[in-house]
Amino acid sequence: MNLARTWEDAYGSVHAQYEGRAGGHSWLVVTPLSDVRAVAAQLDDLGEDVKGTVHLLVADDLTPVHATLGEHRPRGAVLIGPALSGGPAVQVPDRTVDTGPLPYREGGAYPAWTSARPVDAPHGEHAGASVCAAHDVPVMVTPADHLTGTLRAWLAATPHALALS
Repeated sequence: MNLARTWEDAYGSVHAQYEGRAGGHSWLVVTPLSDVRAVAAQLDDLGEDVKGTVHLLVADDLTPVHATLGEHRPRGAVLIGPALSGGPAVQVPDRTVDTGPLPYREGGAYPAWTSARPVDAPHGEHAGASVCAAHDVPVMVTPADHLTGTLRAWLAATPHALALS
């Protein structure tokens, strides 16, 4: 995959779009700033046979995730964090976020979620994964150093996601 463009949104979150071969699907990867270098390296190593696009969102808050899911409607999302197989519904306290060009309020109740692919990992709360579930977007949570393997396994199980050699 090749880095095609980068930009900042109204919430102050950084976005990057990686493009593969024509066709395929759109995928979302969400990472905190602390893992962005490792995630970018993993996306660079994803391979030349990947079809479609991977949208990278660097964000710690939920509102940018909501907005990106609504705008891009990805086939699936991978969130960077400790590996989880699913999690309970969560209640995020209301708060005002004023870290970027546009202050905003976020919080609310989000549903339980289950990993889109089987993983040998514990259950645990993950508000970002619950946001994906609220948007009916399949989701996985994995550490940054497992991103390439996680995405490649998911792509291999998804029709029209990899180019035939």
